[in-house]
Amino acid sequence: MKRKHKRLTFVIVAMALVGVATGLVLYALGDGVSLFHSPTDIVVKQPDPDQSIRLGGLVEEGSVQRAEGSAVVRFRVTDMENTVDVVYEGLLPDLFREGQGIVTTGKVVNGTFVAEEVLAKHDENYMPPEAVDALKKSGQWQGDEAGAAK
Repeated sequence: MKRKHKRLTFVIVAMALVGVATGLVLYALGDGVSLFHSPTDIVVKQPDPDQSIRLGGLVEEGSVQRAEGSAVVRFRVTDMENTVDVVYEGLLPDLFREGQGIVTTGKVVNGTFVAEEVLAKHDENYMPPEAVDALKKSGQWQGDEAGAAK
């Protein structure tokens, strides 16, 4: 085989490998590109029990329950269309309260979201743009554009 043909074969094989690697990366990302899932997303498309996801929405009014003598907190997250029960063991952020926009990281186990981390918005006017979009999509948005993603 001539030197020119060897070089051409190497370039073609290298390009094919780069293409396959790119395809595998894009396939692996799949639905994971989403910054968080709304409660409706979780109710409609049940994630695998071993799949770590982010759940975002509002803490439902009157849903926060704290276990006596324990750091376990139970509450519900809603997008005003569907609701997901959440269990979290640990200290909640200072800004956590009912009616508050939050994003939690964890897994769905037997229909309950077991949170590993809870993040609350940083001031009373901020709401993540994805949460605003989810609320607008469900027809429940009551704010203005100024409150979103300052």
